[in-house]
Amino acid sequence: MYTPIPQWAEDDRPREKFILKGKSALSDAELIAILLGSGTRNESALQLSQRILAHSQNNLNEFGKSTVPQLMKFKGVGQVKAITIAAAFELGRRRRLEEVKERFKISSSRSVFDLMQPLLGELPHEEFWVLFLNNSNRVLHKELLSKGGITGTVVDIRLIFKFALEYKATSLILTHNHPSGKLLASEADRLITQRIQLAGKHLDILVLDHIIITETAYFSFADEGIL
Repeated sequence: MYTPIPQWAEDDRPREKFILKGKSALSDAELIAILLGSGTRNESALQLSQRILAHSQNNLNEFGKSTVPQLMKFKGVGQVKAITIAAAFELGRRRRLEEVKERFKISSSRSVFDLMQPLLGELPHEEFWVLFLNNSNRVLHKELLSKGGITGTVVDIRLIFKFALEYKATSLILTHNHPSGKLLASEADRLITQRIQLAGKHLDILVLDHIIITETAYFSFADEGIL
């Protein structure tokens, strides 16, 4: 039998629980219920949030990709509620970007992943970015060089070194995403890396690594010894 949230014990209500026990005490569904604010005539905000989460296999990463129209397909979620949820996830993504800005010195392939995953990890298409570094491995600039389809992009090597000279970079790190989630360097990936590396030698600009990024992991040419 459906019982409205206001009739629950105070400790069980998401907002009151947040105040009394702190945000870490709440489940994902309870936090989303706070964003929803209300449910429907037949289910509470918590039940509605549980139903929405179940549709994404209770995976927040998958749920966070939901668009406003997709959220509005759930009975009880209008445009205002859908925008509220989408805005919350966008703020979380931007917070991650702000955090990595404070770690702008590249110390490992993992630091490249931390910097670029929020930009590339969840894209449905492929993008090719270049990080331009000084001699202390600090990021001077990052640039989107090409945007393509699901399976690849076309990269203009001349543009890479135009930016490198403009920002007085002494080294580069290449990075692109694989929307398929496969962490394998294709023959095309290897070839473009070799061509950029060769062009850089003539200008005394090193290619330090090429990182392939997926939603949760990465592949480093340097770490694998193929650079």
